[in-house]
Amino acid sequence: MTPHTARQSLYNRRAFLAASLGSLGLGAISGCANPLFRGQSPEVDLPVEEIKERKLVGDFTRPWGLNWIKVESVALVTGLDNTGSDPPPSEQRRLLIAEMQSHEVPNADKILASPATSMVIVRGYLPPGVQKGDAFDIEVRTPKNSETTSLYGGWLMQTRLRRMEVLGGVIRTGDVDGIGRGNVLINGVITGENDKVSKARGRVLGGGLALESRPLGLMLRREDASIRISTLIGKAINTRFNTMDHGQKKGVAKPMRDNFLELVVSSRYKHNLGRYLRVVRNIVLQESALEKTERLQTLGRKIQEPSAAPLAALQLEAIGREGVDTLKAGLTNSDPEVRFYAAEALAYLDEADAAAPLELAARESSAFRWHALTALASMNQPTAYDALSNLLHAPSMETRYGAFRALRLYNAADPATKGELLEGKFYYHLVSTTAEPLVHVTRSKHPEVVLFGHEQAIKPPQFLNCGKAILVKGQADGQIKVCCFKPSLPTGESQDVTEYCPPLLDQLIRTVVRMGASYADVVSMLKEAQKQNLLTARFAVEALPEPGRKYYRDAHDPTDQPPAEMVAEGDETATSVSNTGVATPEPELYIDRLSQDTESDREESVDQTYIAPEYLKKQPGVLDKLNPFSGK
Repeated sequence: MTPHTARQSLYNRRAFLAASLGSLGLGAISGCANPLFRGQSPEVDLPVEEIKERKLVGDFTRPWGLNWIKVESVALVTGLDNTGSDPPPSEQRRLLIAEMQSHEVPNADKILASPATSMVIVRGYLPPGVQKGDAFDIEVRTPKNSETTSLYGGWLMQTRLRRMEVLGGVIRTGDVDGIGRGNVLINGVITGENDKVSKARGRVLGGGLALESRPLGLMLRREDASIRISTLIGKAINTRFNTMDHGQKKGVAKPMRDNFLELVVSSRYKHNLGRYLRVVRNIVLQESALEKTERLQTLGRKIQEPSAAPLAALQLEAIGREGVDTLKAGLTNSDPEVRFYAAEALAYLDEADAAAPLELAARESSAFRWHALTALASMNQPTAYDALSNLLHAPSMETRYGAFRALRLYNAADPATKGELLEGKFYYHLVSTTAEPLVHVTRSKHPEVVLFGHEQAIKPPQFLNCGKAILVKGQADGQIKVCCFKPSLPTGESQDVTEYCPPLLDQLIRTVVRMGASYADVVSMLKEAQKQNLLTARFAVEALPEPGRKYYRDAHDPTDQPPAEMVAEGDETATSVSNTGVATPEPELYIDRLSQDTESDREESVDQTYIAPEYLKKQPGVLDKLNPFSGK
């Protein structure tokens, strides 16, 4: 905590206590009519006229903490095969040398001059609600005018990630928010392109480690900031949501100041924070039993109308258990849009009846698919597990992989999806499916290869490279020969290794990894095998959602196409039946933030007005401004 923050926090605490004591003093003068002086729970009612005009938590608050925080650094990549370069004099080089000297690295200039190393600029994004110790992806790029030709096979040395600003032409840095390190996966391996840019940019999957937790909260509008309203809002939220803390049930909302409440995330919403805050903001502050009954009747009518169903479902979800029956009535509606929104809300209330309609939505609608899968993953019902398991057999590649990722969150120890960490290099899973075989690899979260379908064959190749040191070649008897070439010993003795395996993809992957292949080597081998038509399965890279998909009420959905990263041609078209965007937030479970360009890079302070990320202009990184990345 900075001195300024500490002083501000102390001031806020004193102000809070002073206001409370002042209220108590007035209560002593005016008698027991003052709610703060009563022995019972404080009745911090608002005037009737104001309540009628503004009923919801969202009428008084704005969400805080839903943005992604950009962190950056200048770092060193080592282990290159003579493809690195000595960086020219620059502010970035000065920062890197200073960082190396802080770690007591001798001969920094000599290390930078080695062709086995390269200076890189690193960036990552801390997601909303990140907890200390959480992993996140980081991106590495060579600076403009760098002579480095490739980062393939490189290792990012540990680097400290901070928020940065340029003041007076000099980079100013904040406290360390995270650290990053790990194997670099260059973009060219994923895209198949061989140009200089693709080889000089890449990622370290899950290579960032958060050092601090980020809270979520609600900011009161300036004109509403008061202890009275803050307390009333906290009481309303805690009536609906609570959590367990050291065996004790506690509310999730904690008023911190007269204009800010901190929120603990309910476990049901940990992969959909945007929805959580939207539900919280749809909680009613005060209403009588009769008013709630009347509101349920009104929402019961609205949930049956496609245009009104999204908001009605959120408000019924905000009511809680009393809204379940009204939501279930929406499951029988003839309109699939109504059924989806009702089922999604029921899933976050952990109602078993939500599973079947969500499974159908994930199977048939590209627009609703990701929301449906995330909602199923939030449930603690056997019907949800069955629905996700069924989707492993869906013909759609992204549906299958989405269900796989959701099942991993649902139960990481489930034998159907458990897999293994292959030679400590990447996660490897064999998943049974009745659908067409599929090979899936990732470029986010963590390095991972998933084979959907056991006993996948591979045609013996004439020549197939796996990185720079391993060659795969078919034999006359149908076997596959794998050769690993290594430098000879000083005595001239060869260290080359040769192994044979059957023409099964699983056996080939295990063999090359055992011989030293990295994740990047395996992915490049699989892409080349797909290009040579050696695979008997479809092949996909990062079959994840694309933001802004439309839902077509009355027509065939033309957008249900494979993600841009998908190599196989044409995912089958789903039958999603007003051309409208999905009315609920994109779940964080399937977001690849490094691939997005539309959100703001800045963090709003507690005293700033929240602006939804989609309305903010993209701000270039600090290191981009001083020495922009090549536009090549």
